Amino acid sequence: MSAFRKQFVIFTSDTIVTDYSETTVPPGQLAKIVSILSAGTFFGSLLAAPMGDRLGRRLSLIISVVIFSFGALLQTAAMHMPILVAGRFFAGLGVGIVSVLVPLYQSEMAPKWIRGTLVCAYQLAITTGILLASIVNLITAPLQSANAFRIPFALQFVWAGILLLGLIFLPETPRYLIKRGLPTAAAASLSRLRRLDITHPALIEELAEIEANHEYEMNLGPSTYRDVFIGSPHLGRRLFTGCGMQMLQQLSGCNFLFYYGTSFFSNIGISSPFIIQLVMNIVNVVSTIPGMMLVETLGRRRLLMGGAIGMAVCQFTIATVGTVIPEAKRTTNLVLIVFACIYIFFFASTWGPVPWVVTAEIYPLKVRAKSMSLSTASNWFLNFVIAYATPYLVTPGNGSTDLASKIFFVWGSCCVVAFFFVWLVVYETSKISLEQIDEMYERVDHAWNSTNFQPSWSFQEMLDEGASASGVQPDVPLENVDSTVRQRTGTSASNTESEATLTEEDKIIAQLGTVDLSY
Repeated sequence: MSAFRKQFVIFTSDTIVTDYSETTVPPGQLAKIVSILSAGTFFGSLLAAPMGDRLGRRLSLIISVVIFSFGALLQTAAMHMPILVAGRFFAGLGVGIVSVLVPLYQSEMAPKWIRGTLVCAYQLAITTGILLASIVNLITAPLQSANAFRIPFALQFVWAGILLLGLIFLPETPRYLIKRGLPTAAAASLSRLRRLDITHPALIEELAEIEANHEYEMNLGPSTYRDVFIGSPHLGRRLFTGCGMQMLQQLSGCNFLFYYGTSFFSNIGISSPFIIQLVMNIVNVVSTIPGMMLVETLGRRRLLMGGAIGMAVCQFTIATVGTVIPEAKRTTNLVLIVFACIYIFFFASTWGPVPWVVTAEIYPLKVRAKSMSLSTASNWFLNFVIAYATPYLVTPGNGSTDLASKIFFVWGSCCVVAFFFVWLVVYETSKISLEQIDEMYERVDHAWNSTNFQPSWSFQEMLDEGASASGVQPDVPLENVDSTVRQRTGTSASNTESEATLTEEDKIIAQLGTVDLSY
């Protein structure tokens, strides 16, 4: 877009520009414009934990929309580079908060049988957004006026408005309300989400499980950032898993194609790079759907390992063909485009959505926001590094290494590492509740044995029996916790004979206690 270059790009004093459509953005300025968004998302993801725990998931998301909209306003109105950069930073700040709290919200409100598919929908929304952005850019690119870039910037308000409108009608998550000591509101929230009557036995059972798990966690002590690294059961291992997956997602080379695909294909001699980018974005959206369908049937581990192998094969093929036959020949270009699209298929159906699913599942409630914040921050940190370094790695010219297609050897090697990382570290979390994942980390020593795990108890049963999963008694006897749960729900610890005389309706009413239906 020549209008964008004319408005924002600063050329050296010895550069005489007569036709801005024939110029390229210097690597330093290109790196700043692209990567500053990732810098904002990094800090935003770190802010998400204290915001989400203190203000709630829903209110924090509303605030993030306001921050993002402020950034969009600065970008749309910018006349000079500093304002544009500031706008992208604030937009990134909002995106960073959203990237933590949306998967967190989804995992905390979804039933276990559809949890993975629902969190995958987060990635589907991302891919759809990328596709729509590429369509808008394709339409506005020929414009010679400032509308060529101001229209795409202004359209960001539309997506922010849609998210804000949805948040107005959505409830807070039941697990967060239990964490804040609001069981009545949690019951009402769960009733809205499940579309079940508040006295339905299935709803009461799920709510009791959530509350019993929280009571148990609280008797192990308050949560701090220290617990995130050394807490039990194996919270440090889980954080390593989450951060490792998020970093390897970036190191697979996905955002190299999404950020710099147009420039890369143009530099290696492919005509119509915008069209090629649009095709890859369409593949990206369509390929996310199989991942949503298979994440529960095949499981997390199989999808991730299969995806890593497929991506590695494609990356090494692109690198080899582009290096051995560097000339811009029709056959060479066709091979590069085809394998780039196949790579996008493997990424979008596996490593695109599944890391978000796993990191939203593996952490216990008391440290979930903190741990997700750190793992998501690791994703955005690598995103920033790759976005900033890529122009210097692949762009021809002074101060650049001009790796061109050789960069895919790096991404392919990282995909090989990703395969072994999943095999060694990532536990299978499909088909079990968030509350039962703790037991799996207690009982299963190696990730490759986790596919055969069967939960033996629920937290409600554990509290009723007065024993912990690990066999280690907490500081406060679990009998006291059981009494607390009974007092809160309105039940009493009676003998077996008297309990046997209760009807099912009596038990439901006793478990619910007093429920405020005005929530």
